[in-house]
Amino acid sequence: MTTNGFLIFLMAFLFLFLGYLGVPVAFALIAGVLVVTAFTPISLPSIMTQLFNGMDVEALLAVPFFLLVGELMTAANVTSRMIKLSQALIGHVRGGLAQVVTVFSMFFAGISGSSAADVAVLSRSLGPDMKREGYDMAFTAALIASASTMANLIPPSIMAVVYGATGNVSIGGLFLGGVVPGVLVGIGLMIYSHFFGPIGVMRARSSLREVTDAAKGAVVPLVIPIIIMGGILSGFFTPTEAGVVAVAYIVFVAIPLLNRGYLKQLPHDMATTGLLYSIPLITIAAASAFGWMLAYLRGPAVVSGWISSAAGNDPYMIMLLLVGLFIIVGDFIDAIPAIIIFMPIITDLTKNADINPVHMGVVIIVTLAFGLITPPYGIALLMASKFIGVRFGRAMFASFPIYVVFLAAIVFCIYFPSVVLWLPKHFLPESVGCFKNPSGAGYICP
Repeated sequence: MTTNGFLIFLMAFLFLFLGYLGVPVAFALIAGVLVVTAFTPISLPSIMTQLFNGMDVEALLAVPFFLLVGELMTAANVTSRMIKLSQALIGHVRGGLAQVVTVFSMFFAGISGSSAADVAVLSRSLGPDMKREGYDMAFTAALIASASTMANLIPPSIMAVVYGATGNVSIGGLFLGGVVPGVLVGIGLMIYSHFFGPIGVMRARSSLREVTDAAKGAVVPLVIPIIIMGGILSGFFTPTEAGVVAVAYIVFVAIPLLNRGYLKQLPHDMATTGLLYSIPLITIAAASAFGWMLAYLRGPAVVSGWISSAAGNDPYMIMLLLVGLFIIVGDFIDAIPAIIIFMPIITDLTKNADINPVHMGVVIIVTLAFGLITPPYGIALLMASKFIGVRFGRAMFASFPIYVVFLAAIVFCIYFPSVVLWLPKHFLPESVGCFKNPSGAGYICP
């Protein structure tokens, strides 16, 4: 009789082996599941059903709308106004353009929720300017890739949508919980650029009038984060509805005001977004089937048992071990399938150690965002190095010092949950387990 341990090893080996041969992640995952299914009593129709069940989650409808928001803002060149505002605010300090990259990423993260969109915009808009000013191209690629990860932390975050939908965790709570680590990473990148990055061309400080004019020009696109988070926090919108309203605002307000001639390109961008969404959607389906088979083989119970035996019920030690696990996982697997595959393990450990689900989710999301710039996968770093025109190896070595920023943010999130959960507790208290005070106004929080 074939043991569960061998089947788990076979499934994982096939996935990794096919992945390194260049097979797309989704098909590598499905291939591993189908081969292992032949050694179990499970029928192929059951596996096919699980593929569709993985996609049949209403909350995932938010993803294509956030992708469309980023695509429209990028292609219509509306983002140039936010870049001008960033330059007016911070362009005069040491390493001015490097600072602008980080500040703009924080602005754009509140719109797109996609690191890929952020990398594309920054590489196209600021990459040539940084090259002209003498910035090392490896540093430029590493900084752009690192700054783009904030799109997964500062709301709206596609990674948070997938985590919340898969793990039955409040998406609004994850959005708000991601603000603190997102700001920490942003501040860390600015400090690194100031003290350790190239000097760049020193510009004169912008006058108050110039800052005001730049802010006026950026008002229309910067309303989008207010629409998304304001609607979610007020209870008017679900995350999916917030995405729909944001798209409607761009189509009927932002583009007509700022780039009317672009309206004829809308059908092309919508079709492009559909193609972009098909990639994570099929990956979600494949990862769901992979995770289901893993659960059937009792893999999550075994792994969570190992972690529990090493850490006991100490929540900090459990999260540190999970961070170590996901740093390794993130080196080889994209964040979305990693979340879906390992969610049963995360859920089990979260309950056993009495960890707040939103706190755990934020820690995992920050760790997986870090995986976007770690080799050999490092998809954000791969994209940035390709767009900037520098070898991946050089960009990778230039990114190593920046790892300190991410590791510091992860450790902070683990050991200071009250800071991470401050915004969710004040604006969405029920998302973190608070309940209405039965004897009066307000909430009681655990």
